[in-house]
Amino acid sequence: MVTTIDQKIAEWFNSNFGLGGEWPWGNLILCIISLVLCVALCGIIGYEREKRGRSAGLRTHLLVGVGSCMIMIVSIYGFSAIFGTRDPARLAAQVVAGVGFLGAGAIIHNNGGIKGLTTASTIWLVMAIGLCCGSMNFILAICGTVVVMLVLISFRSLERRISKSNPLLIMLAPSDVPVMTVLLKVAKDYSCSVTDVTSQIVKDGDASRIEVTFKLSPETNKEIDIDEIIKRLENDAHAVSIQVLNHH
Repeated sequence: MVTTIDQKIAEWFNSNFGLGGEWPWGNLILCIISLVLCVALCGIIGYEREKRGRSAGLRTHLLVGVGSCMIMIVSIYGFSAIFGTRDPARLAAQVVAGVGFLGAGAIIHNNGGIKGLTTASTIWLVMAIGLCCGSMNFILAICGTVVVMLVLISFRSLERRISKSNPLLIMLAPSDVPVMTVLLKVAKDYSCSVTDVTSQIVKDGDASRIEVTFKLSPETNKEIDIDEIIKRLENDAHAVSIQVLNHH
């Protein structure tokens, strides 16, 4: 019979603290440690999301992580205590699928852009950290949390630098103006290419406007002069408003 790591740790608690007897006190202490560590690790990630003002913050990440941890503990100890068998993977697989739907609810499609992908990913990750804690893989859970925080904090400046070279714009202009002709001409003058173009007619009071969402990509290594392009579009296309979504 194979002895698992959690069983060895539980036996160590029982032998070193005099917790032997009929009741598995070592397993109980191990479960408590799992929950406390899960709260600490998932709380760190949730705090970062809360601080950034995201839709899923501290409480959401804590609940997902602790719930995953509890299900994993029940999967390991609950059924073995009743039926004498251990198949932890069955409940864990259901958690992975279920939390995927929860993360999808944090994703928002708006004006051709997508928001909430990072938050949805962190929800899925705290689920994984909860499963690690519940299965007593404490070192893996700690290392995973460190990697997640490095990505969320350290890679933010790199992501901004990359997105700065491909800004996403939303332009609102009068519907009787040849917007696409003007847009392509201005982009050509500034050595840019226009991609991911979507347009729709919207109502602005009694007037009809055309809303165009597009990305600009430089054709050379030169950085895009977004302020000059906006001024040209306001003058030539008579743009009422121009929003830049991912240019910092």
